[in-house]
Amino acid sequence: MPLLPRRIWSDGDWGRIQLGYGSRDMEERWDVFAEGNVVFLHRSWAGNGLFEATFAPADGGGWQIAEAVAERDPERYRSNDDEYDSLTLEVVLSVIVLGEPAEELRETLRELTRKRWGNADVPAGTG
Repeated sequence: MPLLPRRIWSDGDWGRIQLGYGSRDMEERWDVFAEGNVVFLHRSWAGNGLFEATFAPADGGGWQIAEAVAERDPERYRSNDDEYDSLTLEVVLSVIVLGEPAEELRETLRELTRKRWGNADVPAGTG
């Protein structure tokens, strides 16, 4: 991914992200797990891996995404938009994994979705 979220996650946030998140039912569509410093975001109902994000210590403390990849097979993931993917990655980690309200991020994602695809169908559980 050429565009990465710029957020610096605290050590506490990174610890929670490493614990991951498992969907509890079909309404929750994301499973997140970590192996070392790599965090994987999968769609729970199909098991498709859509994002991999490698975290690294940030200058001055905390953790940041140093590199990431997004699925580009249109059969598995409809986006090929770098800005949308960067924002989706950050929203899933912030809203779903960390349980933050992240209203500004969510609204930005809704606006970008409307602009790109003419609707507000943001990734499930993030809108």
